[in-house]
Amino acid sequence: MRLPYFQVDVFTPRTFGGNAAGVCPLREWLPTGVMQTIAAENNLAETAFYVPAADGFELRWFTPTMEIDLCGHATIAPALVLFQEYGLPEDAVRFHTRSGLLTAARREGFIELDFPARPGAPCPVPPPALADGLGRTPVAVFKARDYLAVFSSAEAVAALRPDFRVLAEVDCLGVIATAPGAEPGTDFVSRFFAPRAGVDEDPATGSSHCTLIPYWAGRLDRTKMFARQLSRRGGEIHCEFRGERVGIGGAAVVYSRGELTLPG
Repeated sequence: MRLPYFQVDVFTPRTFGGNAAGVCPLREWLPTGVMQTIAAENNLAETAFYVPAADGFELRWFTPTMEIDLCGHATIAPALVLFQEYGLPEDAVRFHTRSGLLTAARREGFIELDFPARPGAPCPVPPPALADGLGRTPVAVFKARDYLAVFSSAEAVAALRPDFRVLAEVDCLGVIATAPGAEPGTDFVSRFFAPRAGVDEDPATGSSHCTLIPYWAGRLDRTKMFARQLSRRGGEIHCEFRGERVGIGGAAVVYSRGELTLPG
C-alpha cells in the first residue's frame, strides 16, 4: 500500500525552523496501531492523519508513542496541504477531532486556528518533580491539561536545562515554561516539555497556547499578542484571546512531498 505523505514546518516562514509535522491524507482510517507505527517511524513530534467528512475532515494526531487530544502545528500542517497541495478553494477548513470542531483559516501570510481556551487553575502546591525537573523554581504555577510554570524573565526560560526523566513523573501531559518577552514586539515567550508523550522538548507548540493565551491576556490586559517559543528551531505565534476560544496563527512551509510504502 502506498500513501501520500508531506512534511511541513509550522510556526515559521522558513524551512528548518518551527515544528515539523508529518501529514498523511487518507481515504479511510487505517487501524490505530498502524497509524501509531507510522508516527513512531516518522519520529516527529506529531504526525497528522485525516479523512474526508461530510462537512470537512476528521483529523487525528499521534506522537511517536501515543495518540493525543489536541495539536496546533499538526492542524496547521494538514490545512496547508489541503490549501496548497490539493487546491481546496475555501478560505477555511473544518476539522472534526477529539477536542471538537476546529477550524483553520487563511490569513495574510499565515494560517489561523480557532481552538478551545484552556485556562490554568492556580496550583499553590505544585509537585516537587516540577521544580526538580526544570532545575529552577517558578514564581507561579497553574494547571490545565499541562502545568504552566511562570518565570520572571525570558533569560530564565531560555536557560532551563530540564531533567526529562524527572519531568516524566509529573502528573500531566506536558510542562509549559513561560515569561514576558525580552525583545520589542514579543509579548511573551515559552518552552514546552512533554517527555511522557515521547517528546522531550517540542520546538513550537500550538496547544500550549490554549493555556498561555488566557494567562497572558489577563496579565497584559490585551486580546492580541505575539509570542515566541525559545526552542533551538524557534517558533513565531500570533495569538488572540476570544473568551472561551483562542486564535493561534502561524506561517508554514512544505519541506517534503512523497509517499509511504506499507507492507501487505
